[in-house]
Amino acid sequence: MRVVFNTILPFRGFTAVNLFGILFMRDKEKFDCSLVRHEAIHTEQMKELGYIGFYVLYFFEWLYRLVFYTKTAYRGISFECEAFDHQDEEGYLDTRKHYAQWRRS
Repeated sequence: MRVVFNTILPFRGFTAVNLFGILFMRDKEKFDCSLVRHEAIHTEQMKELGYIGFYVLYFFEWLYRLVFYTKTAYRGISFECEAFDHQDEEGYLDTRKHYAQWRRS
């Protein structure tokens, strides 16, 4: 995964943003393997759904959760659940099943 350190993205208050498989970060001190694995999981999700499809589904799921589950909108998104659940597993991407985020109970 390509990592770009800059002063514009992500917006203040965020650690990183993954845009089309490129990880943008402001602060080199917050860079760690867990964060990269988290974002690498998102990149795999993007590849499966098509990059635009991923962002559309992500946005609408976030919007739905924002309306009905206000406090857990971000953490409740299925894509985030998968990424947070497996960000500390080094070999997860090697064993990950396709569309794994939809299999959450």
